[in-house]
Amino acid sequence: MATAVRPLTEIELAERCRARDRDAICAIVTANNQRLFRAAWSILKDRSEAEEAVQSAYLSAFDGLDTFEGRSSLSTWLTRIVINESLGRLRAQKRRRDHLEGAGVAVLEDYREALMRGSEARPPDAALAREQMRLLLEQAVSALPEAFRTVFVLREVEGLTGEETAEVLDLPVATVKTRLHRARRKLQQILAPRIGNALSETFPFAGADCAALTERVLAKLGL
Repeated sequence: MATAVRPLTEIELAERCRARDRDAICAIVTANNQRLFRAAWSILKDRSEAEEAVQSAYLSAFDGLDTFEGRSSLSTWLTRIVINESLGRLRAQKRRRDHLEGAGVAVLEDYREALMRGSEARPPDAALAREQMRLLLEQAVSALPEAFRTVFVLREVEGLTGEETAEVLDLPVATVKTRLHRARRKLQQILAPRIGNALSETFPFAGADCAALTERVLAKLGL
């Protein structure tokens, strides 16, 4: 009969990482890449900057494992480190921006960035995201009761005023306002769970991206 293998405690896992155990480090990095990437992105709003922040956070964490006491989980401890790293990078970005503005070259920098943006094609995933959001909104609006839906489309999609909408539908203005308010509230109820589900799949960081970051961290550690 095979003997059950006891899972490692957080402290034991940290000890193995401190000893530069490749398997332990690989396991921790792979398990935390997505959470840390999302945390970094939420602050920096730039994919490459977020990846750099996560990589730096891992290196700082593995160099400072002596400070890990197991009071919180390794994931929580790592998340705090990446957030601090990201905030530090954000402050550094602001200092560089302030310096450029002080030197009087901000306009030139903005012009350069505008040219670069104009020379680049829109990423296909951006168009896909817009299409998915359009479909999500379209489905939600179509699920509204007809009386609410018509008012909502005329007011919010077509841009008619309350008075114009009331005239078109032969309704009192007060009724139009009430129906628009109820339509918005109903839409929130419809969209909230769908957006929640969509957000759980947003900013994926797995597969090749996850593996590449893991390998870079291991390489920096000489493993």
